[in-house]
Amino acid sequence: MCEANVYIIDKEGKETLLLESVDKVVPTEEGIFLENIYSQRKIVKAKIKEMALVGHRIVLEEK
Repeated sequence: MCEANVYIIDKEGKETLLLESVDKVVPTEEGIFLENIYSQRKIVKAKIKEMALVGHRIVLEEK
């Protein structure tokens, strides 16, 4: 399996789970498009802070 859980860090530094089992991450003009294996989709205004794919973890930081 190649999915990762995506977490977001807000402006206060708090990290929360945003979306589980994400298999698609696409930067767009609106933000970062995420899609998981259940076809759930989100676009977030954030930047990628860290990707640890062996650990199945992607961390985004709010813009």
